[in-house]
Amino acid sequence: MLETLRKIVQEVNAAPDLESVLDVIVRRVQRAIRTDVCSIYMLDQARERYVLMATQGLNQKSVGQVSLSLGEGIVGMVAKRAEPINLENASIHSAFAYLKGTGEKKFHAFLGVPIIHHRTLLGVLVVQQKLIRKFDESEEAFMVTMSAQLAGVIAHAEATGSINRISGHNKTESDRKFEGVSGCVGVAIGPAVVMTPLADLDGVPDRQIDDIKAEVAKFKKALSQVRRDIKKVGRSLAKRLRSEERELFDVYIRMLDDNALAGEVIARIKQGSWAQGALKKVIGEHVHQFSLMDDPYLRERASDIRDLGRRMLTCLQESGPALSEIVFPENTILVADELTPAMLGEVPTEKLIGLLSVNGSGNSHAAILARSMGIPTVMGVVDLPYTRIEGLKVILDGYSGRVFVNPSDDLSRCYQDIIREENEVNAGLEGLKDLPAETTDGYRMPLWVNTGLVTDVARSLERGAEGIGLYRTEIPFMIRDFFPSEQDQTDTYRQQLEAFAPRPVTMRTLDIGGDKPLPYFPIVEDNPFLGWRGIRVTLDHPEIFIVQIRAMLRAAEGLDNLRIMLPMVTNVQEVDDSKKLIAQAVEELREEGYSINQPLIGVMIEVPAAVYQVRRFARRVDFISVGSNDLTQYLLAVDRNNPRVAGLYVSYHPAVLKALQFIALEAHKENVSVSICGEMASDPGGAILLMAMGYDVLSMNATNLPKVKFALRGISFEQARELLSEIIVMDNVDKIHMKLRQTLMDLGLGQLTRPTIPD
Repeated sequence: MLETLRKIVQEVNAAPDLESVLDVIVRRVQRAIRTDVCSIYMLDQARERYVLMATQGLNQKSVGQVSLSLGEGIVGMVAKRAEPINLENASIHSAFAYLKGTGEKKFHAFLGVPIIHHRTLLGVLVVQQKLIRKFDESEEAFMVTMSAQLAGVIAHAEATGSINRISGHNKTESDRKFEGVSGCVGVAIGPAVVMTPLADLDGVPDRQIDDIKAEVAKFKKALSQVRRDIKKVGRSLAKRLRSEERELFDVYIRMLDDNALAGEVIARIKQGSWAQGALKKVIGEHVHQFSLMDDPYLRERASDIRDLGRRMLTCLQESGPALSEIVFPENTILVADELTPAMLGEVPTEKLIGLLSVNGSGNSHAAILARSMGIPTVMGVVDLPYTRIEGLKVILDGYSGRVFVNPSDDLSRCYQDIIREENEVNAGLEGLKDLPAETTDGYRMPLWVNTGLVTDVARSLERGAEGIGLYRTEIPFMIRDFFPSEQDQTDTYRQQLEAFAPRPVTMRTLDIGGDKPLPYFPIVEDNPFLGWRGIRVTLDHPEIFIVQIRAMLRAAEGLDNLRIMLPMVTNVQEVDDSKKLIAQAVEELREEGYSINQPLIGVMIEVPAAVYQVRRFARRVDFISVGSNDLTQYLLAVDRNNPRVAGLYVSYHPAVLKALQFIALEAHKENVSVSICGEMASDPGGAILLMAMGYDVLSMNATNLPKVKFALRGISFEQARELLSEIIVMDNVDKIHMKLRQTLMDLGLGQLTRPTIPD
């Protein structure tokens, strides 16, 4: 059964549209379990009915014509219960409802399983037989497995079909909604620009071109390059390969013949497709055909075709315009399979108003950077057929995590009103820049910022930041093709330190691994978040650590506002080893003639093990800082980059709040200051709770600083303590959110809460 399942999944994945997907499923499932009938009923949400959308065994004329209301028939019962129903004689069951014209009256055995994707019911998969008998356990297990495996494919095909109709300018297909998670609050409306991953055929977007002649020439140039490369490789390996192995290179060359793959690609280009899109389609079709073959040798040839496709795509991408040369339209909404910090650095910020990522979550590193830039962002929109939306108008709702493709005029006007309201609120906060974050009863709360890009500095100072609580030093490493030199790092760090002097600047030592890989220093692990990351990497590579520390110290010469922070510590030995290396760097520079003062050193509390050692760390360092993003992730065992569990990542989880309160109390027992630089501090409600817990400094993205300051100036410290005492004993996250929202509204701070969003 496993091989049968594999083949069905492969064939379904290659089907071009929803109708084909459903047709493949019913044909192949009927054949696999040798049953008389296999049918799929899809939920039509607008009509609130289950519609027969594909069948093998019932009357084909009834497809798309017959349907059941919600809860009607055994199909409705399967959907309502969200579990399989296996009956030996369905016609005598009390819930049986005969669908006229289908011819199903002669069938007795019935097995229906729900098709569910991300807790949403899509439809019901049904098999029937004339015999009066129950389907056996293996058949039922196969059906459940098939339904679970194909639910995502069906959802994607359904979404792709609607996008294709939009692309064809069908005005009835408007307001197509896709669900993700918020990466950065705000609303953006504009055209989608899809970022194509390098040498990734699956990520190539559909794009039409006008100059067919130029596109054909571009493809032929890439084709010639690939032919030369293959011949060169073949010649260089000729002496080391047997004759039959050398023939593989001849096969490659023949595949690239004008009458083979190359000819098919050119034919598609002449139909109006750009070269990369035409290549993707042709390679995909051939890979599909070979993958379905029974002969293992022929099936393996699919990998050869994929390899050829990647080679040609690489040449096409190299011959195309560089990213910096691409003309981005006004109000660009950047779309990618997975957003990276490097992408954000390539697009002109004056054109960029929104970010949309198929993968990742609201707490991924890319989302954190987006928040620091104040760009509305939606992550984890896994069902979005992103390669099909190039150039289409998109509404990106960073409050609810929703994306609308081809929005109606009414919906566009509604969101334009929200944008106007946002601008009015932000304009009203501009006057707070030079005012302190001081409660109504005189409690002073220092507000610092998290930075990573050079542009963050000006934005932070414009919003009245009093210091930098987290400078992400990995950003300059991530946007290069090699490790930056000591002088390069010194120049970069000096910009941050000088701009904020004499205010403090907290520089986190290189924090790579997890969701922050370096392209030139890959770390491949099965579980990267529990692997080689943060301080573990730099202590294993003191040559990297010491160069970075030297650069920090040199950059701070004469300014003396540097604070060095160690990430991902789990034991005191890591702190002791790091301090020795820092002392070594200080001594070296003094010997070289630099006037270097000993900087303040602190640690980040990011893992549960560190929570229970706060006092031990506090005795060794000058300050404690909490990285609440990672701490939340590790406490809740939720990968913050995984959209499937994004809903479980909640900053206001009772366990997280308890841990944060415990850390502040423990640090103060050693008379060491404690700050927090996670995204929770950027939320007005979260900032109030953290102030009440006793945090000495709140560090956040610059965009949210005015809102947090406004919130703190609108409440007394005593009121904040009372609110904390009520919330800290609550055990329900939704109730905590409601309490915070209601408190802000009662204090006259309702404009800081999420605006009313159309459903």
